[in-house]
Amino acid sequence: MPVEKRRTDRNKWTDQHRPPQRRGGGPPCTIALAIHPIHPRQSCSPPTAAMAELKSRRVILKDYVEGYPTEEHMELLPAAAVDEAAAAEEGSVLVKNLYLSCDPYMRPKMSRPLHQSYTAAFVPGAAITGYGVSEVVRSSRPGLAAGDLVWGMTGWEDYSVVKPPFTAILTKIQPDDGVPLSYYTGILGMPGLTAYVGFHHICSPKAGETVFVSAASGAVGQLVGQFARLLGCHVVGSAGSKEKVDLLINKFGFHDAFNYKEEDGDLAGALKKRFPDGIDVYFENVGGKMLEAVLLNMKVHGRIAVCGLISQYNLTAGEKEADVGVRNLTSLVSKRIKMQGFIEPDHKHLYPEYMAWVLPHIKEGRVVYVEDVADGLEAAPGALIGLYHGRNVGKQVVRLTNPDPQ
Repeated sequence: MPVEKRRTDRNKWTDQHRPPQRRGGGPPCTIALAIHPIHPRQSCSPPTAAMAELKSRRVILKDYVEGYPTEEHMELLPAAAVDEAAAAEEGSVLVKNLYLSCDPYMRPKMSRPLHQSYTAAFVPGAAITGYGVSEVVRSSRPGLAAGDLVWGMTGWEDYSVVKPPFTAILTKIQPDDGVPLSYYTGILGMPGLTAYVGFHHICSPKAGETVFVSAASGAVGQLVGQFARLLGCHVVGSAGSKEKVDLLINKFGFHDAFNYKEEDGDLAGALKKRFPDGIDVYFENVGGKMLEAVLLNMKVHGRIAVCGLISQYNLTAGEKEADVGVRNLTSLVSKRIKMQGFIEPDHKHLYPEYMAWVLPHIKEGRVVYVEDVADGLEAAPGALIGLYHGRNVGKQVVRLTNPDPQ
């Protein structure tokens, strides 16, 4: 089964993974990423070297953001020596980062913290943090050793020192699972478990029901649509371009899809045309006008899983004050709709269940995954900003091609 990759230069699709290159003219580090045949993964670490020689660049948030962020809100700092003392502290894990994940939830973390949230805001001047795939260089956490591959929270830098409590959620990647390492930023990581929990556990879908997914070509939406199809549901998605709509229907197997930008503001009418008898299940990624339209089209006893509200993330303070809020909420009462917000960390205990369910579907080609890959730590700010403007097609990933800066 080919691994779908979308290059950010948007000139072509490719199924080739180019391995990280090491400076100094030496051979590239090799990571086997093809699903069939399965090859053993090799460590990207060079032979044992003095820890003090390790240097790391990092991407920082320069200041809190209001409205849409730009690349100027972030800065790539030159390589500096890795803090070996911090890496040696009890419970700490030093990792070399291989892939970084760009996700919508990171936008609220760029704003000045005014209200309590489930995740702390970024700290100006410190490295941005997020999910990623890494190789362990040194570990004092039981169960992890040098050379192990892990996914979890890490920094936007070449090397990161992961400290408790975040070391507890570093998940070891099995060396023979036969899937691309980058998948652990997406289908086999936080977005995958999010899609599984939100659809199967929150929405409790049944075969034959109607399902609508907003932002359907993203890291989570593309999976929800495929999970719904596998269950025997009728699934429709919305996206923001013809390219994405084509992808939903022709690649992911959605039964129908539409470009919300081409509906002349009549989202309720667009949904009515595609769901004449109403929507049983809505997987919410957008909020705002889309949610208002969905509420009018929900069936009695419909279910809504609120995963994200990306239409609200980039509003300025003035826009938030002028916002009258979501209309049509009376539908929740009249139609007895269940609407529940959720976050992936509350459901980590379901990860083994999810992996046992999804891996066979991946390996047998019933579930596919499209990634939009940017190369190099220097490309990370632009990749993240592009996410908030809808420029990515599929899961936005940053591949670190130079993990050993000099």
